[in-house]
Order: sequence, then structure tokens, then C-alpha cells
Amino acid sequence: MSTTTTNAPGAVAQSSRRRPRRARGLWLLAVVAVLAALMVASILIGSRDVDLADVIAALGGGTDGFGQGSVAKRIPRTLLAVITGAALGVSGAVMQGVTRNPLADPGILGINMGASLAVVIGIGYFGLTAATSYIWVAITGAAITAVAVYVIGSLGRGGATPLKLALAGAATAAALASFISGIRLIRGDISDSALSWQIGGVGGATFASIGQVAPFLIGGFAICLLCARGLNSLALGDDLAAGLGERVAIARGVSSLGAVVLCGAATAVTGPIGFVGLVVPHACRLLVGVDHRWLLPFSAVTGAALLTAADIVGRIAARPSEVAVGIVTALIGAPFFIAIVRRQKVREL
Repeated sequence: MSTTTTNAPGAVAQSSRRRPRRARGLWLLAVVAVLAALMVASILIGSRDVDLADVIAALGGGTDGFGQGSVAKRIPRTLLAVITGAALGVSGAVMQGVTRNPLADPGILGINMGASLAVVIGIGYFGLTAATSYIWVAITGAAITAVAVYVIGSLGRGGATPLKLALAGAATAAALASFISGIRLIRGDISDSALSWQIGGVGGATFASIGQVAPFLIGGFAICLLCARGLNSLALGDDLAAGLGERVAIARGVSSLGAVVLCGAATAVTGPIGFVGLVVPHACRLLVGVDHRWLLPFSAVTGAALLTAADIVGRIAARPSEVAVGIVTALIGAPFFIAIVRRQKVREL
């Protein structure tokens, strides 16, 4: 099965010719520099500003005073924002490549919410407490939701078109969010923790949680990067990809597995954060084209930068309280989603 939105044969090669390797390398260095600056800003900026001396002392293990204590909490928070943003950016790029759907995103397709519901059910009815258990359960929930959305979007004439997948994902996400709310009403003892899964944030980051999720994210990144060449073939259409020797079903399945692992693992530690996987790949294609061998690394770095910036904005927008990063990304991503839909003709979708 395939979607209706395809790239013309040779698009990857033509895009590569239009964007020399040196230019793409310079863009990558620029994005990395922006990310580094944002990471420094994330450590320095918050409800309480700190100076460089506090940062140096905190990096050395010092926790004396409010400044050093604030830095000690912001460092893991910044690292979690970076790895989560990278995971969501790559996951979105892979999903768009697998489905050839410009609207594909872990949030829009309901995959984030499926992972969240699985975790909330595990906490409320199976007594899950270990962070590693959360990750496995979240990945399972994400995988089940991804399959369900694709099956629903494939029903009827025309197969899994981008518009049908987006509608199926939106409806599924709304239904799953309602289930989470229902569980919160029934199980008041887990209501506060369940609410965090619905909003999404990186405020509770610790080095322990980062260490537990890191192996899953590394595995997901490795799978996606190894599938980059296969995603380029899929962009040419299933028939042409098969003619070039690509095993279409295997390429699509393995790529989807990598995306689901990234999405599920990230959601397990942050809750559902939407629109990063939608915005980032589109922005990166403007810089490096459609070659996934470049697009995936760019999406990782740009996604990390976007989520780190959103976390900074959330901290300073309502001092001394904070706005959850999931709300900030929604404010950024919702207009972007509308713009994408308006640029596409309904018949093309």
C-alpha cells in the first residue's frame, strides 16, 4: 500500500545536485552552533538567572546556593530537551518518508498519545513504577497506535492518502486523550501524574531517567539512519523502488520500527509533545533537500534546537511559573500545520 503523494523519479539526485555537499555541511555547522548557543542559554536562563561562576561550580558538582542548585537541575533538563527534540525530529522525518505524507507527525498521527495512554494504563492498573517498564510499555502503545491509524487510513477508495491518515490520526489522538481523562477521573490517585503525560514537558529530567532512555534512543537513531538509503528509494514510489532492488515492505517496516521506538521512548520520559516532527523535517528540506542521508541528521539537530528553544520560552513567558514545552510547541506547530494544508490542494492530499 502506498500514499498518493510521491516525489518524481530522480528527485533525490536532482536535489543533491542543487545543494552541494559543502553548502549542506556549512548549514549543518550553523545549526549545530545554534543548538550549542541554545544549550548554554537553557542553563543560564530560567525563573532565576545565574552567572557563569555558578555554572562552572555546578559542572564541578557544587550545589551550594540557589544559583548552583538551579544549574544542577537545568543541565539534565537541557540534555533531555536535546535528545527528545532530536528523537521527535527524526521520527517525524522517517514517518513522512515512509508514508510519503507531508502531514505525518507522531502527534498528528496519534502515536504520542497512544504511548501516553499505554503508560497511564500501566501505572493505574498494573502498578508500573520502573522507568524502563514505562519505556517498553510506551513503545508498545506507540506501535499499536501506528498500525491502527494506518489501517483506518487505508480503508476505502484510494488507500492511505495523506488526508485520510491525518484525519484518522487526529480522531485517534482525540479518542485516546479522552481515555486518559477517563482514567484520571476514575483513578484520582494518579491524576496528577497522568496529567503530565497529556501536556508534555521536560521539567522533571534527571540523569537517571536520561540514562535509562538513552539505549532505546540510540537504537532508534541507528535503525533510522541505516534506513536512509531505503527511504530515498521509497520516495520514488513503490514500483520503482522494487525495480531498483529495494524490498519495499521490509524497508517500510524497519523504518517505521525505528520511528516508533524513538517516539515511544521519548514520550515515556516527557509525555506527548506534538508538532516537532511536523515542523522540523519541512524546515530541513528547505536547507538540504530530500536526501534522507542528510535530512535525518539535520532533523535531529534542528529538532533538538527547536525543543530547547521552546523550553526556554516556556520558562520566561510566565515567570516565576512555567509554561509546559508541549504547549509552546503546539502554539508554534498549529499555524505551521494549517499553512501546510493550505499550500496543498485537497485533491493532491
